[in-house]
Amino acid sequence: MTSMVVRILTIGAFAVSTFAVAQTGTAPLPAAPSAAAANANEPPAATGNKVATINIESAIYASNEGQRDFEALSKKLEPKQTELKGQNDELEALKKQLNTQSDKLNDASRGTLVKQIETKQKSFERSVQDARDDAQNQQNEIAQRILAKMAPVMLKYVAENGYGLLLDTSNQWPQGPVIWAGQTVDVTKAVVDAYNVQSGVPAPPKPAAGTTKPAAAATKPAARPVTPATTPKP
Repeated sequence: MTSMVVRILTIGAFAVSTFAVAQTGTAPLPAAPSAAAANANEPPAATGNKVATINIESAIYASNEGQRDFEALSKKLEPKQTELKGQNDELEALKKQLNTQSDKLNDASRGTLVKQIETKQKSFERSVQDARDDAQNQQNEIAQRILAKMAPVMLKYVAENGYGLLLDTSNQWPQGPVIWAGQTVDVTKAVVDAYNVQSGVPAPPKPAAGTTKPAAAATKPAARPVTPATTPKP
């Protein structure tokens, strides 16, 4: 189906948002379910002629289960976040050393330092990519699991409310099929509410007054293509 969240601009953003459940991005979602395959208990046949839209990405992450599980994933990945920050700090310290001491180093010392930076840069980039892949895979596993259970609820809702066509608006046109749709035909919240009742997962606690909700508790997993710092030239 469409894709879902993966955005990071730098290691700093990566540390805060790649493992966090963040606001925007793209990572593959499972294929949209059909009425026949979504569940052994098929929903009633659609007899209406109204058109509805649903943002499946938002529905997954807005559900109580989605908020709970992506928050748990964010906490689970915090040690890797800390590890990557440490690697980045070490790399930046070496680059600063090269920039400030380059004119004082002989050719051999400068060459050794440059080589060290290049080696650590490559290692850091590999670590970031591996972490991104792992985070995205785990995000997708959660999304697929929730969607598999949400699909019959979604199809039952539209069938019982007179809708004959349901369109996903997770991706904007031209990546998605919908050019424009008004809020009056959007059933995302209604489906989420129905799913929350069925799942039995309670709503996550609201932050205490005066506190700021951490980035890790946002509603969508994020990641951005990492833009590693370039190695200074001697």
